[in-house]
Amino acid sequence: MSDGRAWEGNVKARLYERVRERGYDSLTAFAEARPTASLVALADELGPDDIAAVQVFSGLVAEAERSRKVTRLVRGQLVRELAEALPNGWPTVLDDSNRLKVAMALAHWGAYTPETHEQHVERAKAALRTSPPPAGWRPLGPDDELLLTLLPDEEV
Repeated sequence: MSDGRAWEGNVKARLYERVRERGYDSLTAFAEARPTASLVALADELGPDDIAAVQVFSGLVAEAERSRKVTRLVRGQLVRELAEALPNGWPTVLDDSNRLKVAMALAHWGAYTPETHEQHVERAKAALRTSPPPAGWRPLGPDDELLLTLLPDEEV
C-alpha cells in the first residue's frame, strides 16, 4: 500500500508507465487480466510505494468513460468486491456473519460506483438481497451471466 508518495509527481504518467512496463496498452487491460484482484492489490502490483488504489480506480473510470464501457467497469468492481469479501462464493446460509460480509461487499461496491450508475447499482443490490444468487456463486469477471442480467451493457 502506498506510503504517501503516490501523490507526488505526475501520477497519470507513472501509472501508465507501470502498466506499459507490464505489457499492457491500457489500465483496463491490466485490470481485466486480474478480474478478482482488489484495487489495493492492483495498486500494489503497479507500485506498492507510489500508486494508490483510488488512482487505479480513477484511471479505470476515465478509460471506461472514453470507451463507453462504464457498466462493464461497474460489474467488474462488484466481482472484485465479492472476491475479497466472499472468496468461497455466495454463502449457503445468510447468518449474521455472512449477512455482514455480503453487506460490506455491496457497500464497498456502491462506494466505487460512478454517479451515473448509482441508481442501477442500487436496483442490482436490491435484487441480490431479495433474490440471492445460488450458494457458491462466484463471478470471475464482468461478463458473468447473472451480472449481465443485473447490469446489462446499456450505457446510461
